[in-house]
Amino acid sequence: MKKLLDRQRIAFLEFLESFKGYSDLTLESYDASIKEALACIEIVQEEEHLLLNLMPYRIKIAHLNAKTISKKLSAIRSFVEYLNDNGFFVVLKADSSVKIAKTLPKPISHEHIMQALEHTQIEERLVVLMLYTLGLRISELANIKISDISAEWVRVIGKGNKQRDIPLLASTKALIESYLQSSTAKKFLFEKNRGKLSENSLRYIVTKVFERVALKVTPHQLRHSYATALLNSGAPIVDVSELLGHSSMATTQIYTKLGSALKQQNYNKAHPLCGAGE
Repeated sequence: MKKLLDRQRIAFLEFLESFKGYSDLTLESYDASIKEALACIEIVQEEEHLLLNLMPYRIKIAHLNAKTISKKLSAIRSFVEYLNDNGFFVVLKADSSVKIAKTLPKPISHEHIMQALEHTQIEERLVVLMLYTLGLRISELANIKISDISAEWVRVIGKGNKQRDIPLLASTKALIESYLQSSTAKKFLFEKNRGKLSENSLRYIVTKVFERVALKVTPHQLRHSYATALLNSGAPIVDVSELLGHSSMATTQIYTKLGSALKQQNYNKAHPLCGAGE
């Protein structure tokens, strides 16, 4: 039975890549979680269904933090949903959800980003600005084609192959044109050896740029910075959610909490009565 499930695991990953448009990093994460689970779980063939008891696996991963456990269980639930949609009748046991706190993202200040950009080459500068001025995921940046870029918009293919158009700043458009004049790219905006530049290569560029100014910054933090800047400047949350490609408004609302926290900090620093008890 485990061999059958392992074959279905491969088919499931192909489905996620072809029909859901999941990134290589997400596919690797799903694959690792499902393989790890299949090696531990108890599999029982009942009369009318296949029972997968997750308890041995839950015990194995119990030492991990709640967010990691939740992600692993989510991958397994998605796999079981796929199995049920394709003619298998699978029931999960010990499948209770893990409660995790919604964590606030840590945006990078505009000043720090501009400081880092002072020490960049044109490709490095463009990678950072595409993430910061468009709020892209790293997988979305890797997949941007030259044909996706118009005078004022960039067409982005996000999670689940959902398409959205994001306004393009004139300054970023000018930088793209300068970059392409000296680039050998034919299809994708960022290429290497006639293929698109990998997500890991793009991450490394971001890491290298900010290390020069003694900062540790991830591409996703630049996306956070984009969202936070828009919300703090009064952009409607509905618009920001659409620009980010969020499937749920609840995801975008995390940024509004961050904006409120920043406003509180600024108020505490600025109002004369806030230091009155000192």
